[in-house]
Amino acid sequence: MALTASQLETFHNDGYLILPRYVAQADCEAILADVRAQLAAATLPLEFEADVGYEGAPQSRDAEGGQTVRRLLKAYDRGDALRNWATRPDLIESLAQIFGEDVVLTLAHHNCVMTKHPHFGTATGWHRDIRYWSFPENSLVSVWLALGPETRDNGALRFIPGSHREQLQTHQLDSLDFLRPDEPDNQPLVARGKQVELAQGDVVLFHSGLFHAAGRNEGDTTKFSVVFAYRGESNPPKPGTRSASAGEVDLGH
Repeated sequence: MALTASQLETFHNDGYLILPRYVAQADCEAILADVRAQLAAATLPLEFEADVGYEGAPQSRDAEGGQTVRRLLKAYDRGDALRNWATRPDLIESLAQIFGEDVVLTLAHHNCVMTKHPHFGTATGWHRDIRYWSFPENSLVSVWLALGPETRDNGALRFIPGSHREQLQTHQLDSLDFLRPDEPDNQPLVARGKQVELAQGDVVLFHSGLFHAAGRNEGDTTKFSVVFAYRGESNPPKPGTRSASAGEVDLGH
């Protein structure tokens, strides 16, 4: 199921592409059942909301809500259902079209199940994934799978279309490379932000330089999403960096 010329143009222009109903309901439910069981069993490794220090997060793991899990880490190693999704042949073919070369899955970044809980699932400000990745080229692609409905109310993604092509100045970013909301030069950029709502099985491909954000989960059920990151074979991680620390999976033919 290769991407059409129109889809490729959308990705390159906007920095993201939505693939509706890409994963069958039965496959989503199988992954969901597996990750729910691992969440209930607190299967390591885990990242907690208290670990990231975002606004509204519990101050420590011992505080109220401090045991709220933000991510199930190392998703690729969490069983066949997730591994099969990460290496699905038609997905890899589509990524190869975007990169124009063979595809490599990086295990150092994303490689997780996002679990956004009610009450303690924090918002994430406008940021680019490349801010903490170390590759020669800012040209990786993140693949986000919605395991259930994702809406404004439960903290769905927002994107700034075309922002992967913007050249920003230092004063527009804070110390963590988030867009500064109080900076006048950022207002036209933020005004272009677009809310994305997804159904179960929808997939979003988005560029590593695209600004994206997500709100809090104001609903009453946990939102589950799977996200993996991929690169072209000619763009290896810089030696000695975090990006080179966890291995990769060569998906070339």
